[in-house]
Amino acid sequence: MEVDRTPSDRADVCIVGAGPAGALVAHRLAAAGYDVVVLEAGPRFDRERRIGRMEQSLRPAHAPQSVWDVGGQRDAYTSSGADHYPLNRTRVKGVGGTTLAWQGMVVRLHERDFDGRNGGDPWPIDYADLQPYYAQAERAMGVAGADDNPFGPPREEPFPMAPFPPSHSDAIFAEACESLGIATHSAPNARNSEEYDGRGACVGFGTCKPVCPTRAKYDAPMHVERAEASGARVIDRAPVQRLEHDADRIQAAVYATPDGTEHRQAARQFVLAAGGVEIPRLLLLSKSDHYPEGLANSSGLVGRYFTEHLGARVGGTVDRPTRQHHVEFITTESHQFYDSDDHPPIKLELLNYAGRPPAATALEADHWGDDLLATLRETYGNTLEVAGLVQQEARPDNRITLDPARTDDHGNPVPEVHWSISDRDRRTVERATEIQRSILEELDADIEWVVGPDSTGPAAHHMGTTRMGDNPATSVVDSQCRTHDLDNAWIASSSVFVSAGAMNPTLTIAALALRIGDRLEETLSQT
Repeated sequence: MEVDRTPSDRADVCIVGAGPAGALVAHRLAAAGYDVVVLEAGPRFDRERRIGRMEQSLRPAHAPQSVWDVGGQRDAYTSSGADHYPLNRTRVKGVGGTTLAWQGMVVRLHERDFDGRNGGDPWPIDYADLQPYYAQAERAMGVAGADDNPFGPPREEPFPMAPFPPSHSDAIFAEACESLGIATHSAPNARNSEEYDGRGACVGFGTCKPVCPTRAKYDAPMHVERAEASGARVIDRAPVQRLEHDADRIQAAVYATPDGTEHRQAARQFVLAAGGVEIPRLLLLSKSDHYPEGLANSSGLVGRYFTEHLGARVGGTVDRPTRQHHVEFITTESHQFYDSDDHPPIKLELLNYAGRPPAATALEADHWGDDLLATLRETYGNTLEVAGLVQQEARPDNRITLDPARTDDHGNPVPEVHWSISDRDRRTVERATEIQRSILEELDADIEWVVGPDSTGPAAHHMGTTRMGDNPATSVVDSQCRTHDLDNAWIASSSVFVSAGAMNPTLTIAALALRIGDRLEETLSQT
């Protein structure tokens, strides 16, 4: 079927990106009766192919990125910092964005993340500003959880669904944590523990990352479909090349279609929701006489403060079955080491997956039959691993720029990632691994691997490249997420984060997107 990718004659709002932020804003505004057009760089994935993609993800012949068609000249990038940044490792370009492949963890930032007590600059908003939107986001996405976290921020209502029960390995960890005085609690998940919002409960395929074949795990196409049912128009395979503008307003988004044609979508308001790398890239590609250093970049901060979460992991084996591969997602964690005066935030995660998959061991084995079976019994089913996220220090020299020496499939400079890990970051990761090691040692585990501090890497959470603030000289967007320089340009993304915290960012992205939706409704009704 031929798809119409020509621009709409009339649009109140043009949204760039159909990930969770773009989908939620589109649904909110279309349901309110506004004309909404969403431009998405990647394709619309066929739902009937989910089972096939799941099977593909399990076969070692396929690279993980290939499951959602990541790679090639379209997704080219350069990493030139002191530490290599694997940009394509987990991102997805397409309707739904990275929620198609994400783990599904949804946690709120703490109050101290906003006021600067957890390190870094304070945000121009506080937890109370987002608290009602956090609740809306949990209802919209469908979150299973329990109010059993003694270290969490205040809540105004219960989670939409009951939590997933602790796993077998959670119970093993509980023994050690109780002995060490480490409090554990349930981990909120954006997946159904029961039937919710027309979707069935999780049935345990165990392939959550990168494919949930049943939609028990939330993904953004759910709100894309609702936006379209309310009248929104979503154009896939329409990468935006640049934003045409004058000194005060964006006039149109210029996008390309698969046949090579460029089109111009005009609108009253524009929302950039393409993530923490592609948003600053688009703004830098849109430089002009009005903005010679890049659109909305009078501060010079577009692309700067590229911030991540750092991983810390310790794993090994114990002399008993752990059943770590029976649940693919995290059901228990600890925020006990999050709000500390001694170190930046650390979030501990008790994993439900650890060790090498048996297929990988079998493929590399030089023996077969009963000998291979004996090896698999010795090396599989008795592993444990404690993981965690660590806040990275927000520094202006970590940044996204353009690499004119390398271009994408439309001839535009690709993003160049300048990224490095500071000494403070390494000390925080080291502290996290000390705690993790103590848990495994309490279980008399043979510790076989440690990730961090020298081997730590990013969690694929792109934050900080269009940071929020009250001062136009030191930020890109204001407290409403509208750019200081252009009065009809809004940014819905973790790129507006001032500090990273150590919480998975998607719930905060969703809360900010819903808040932007309210502000846009007010703005559109007055113009």
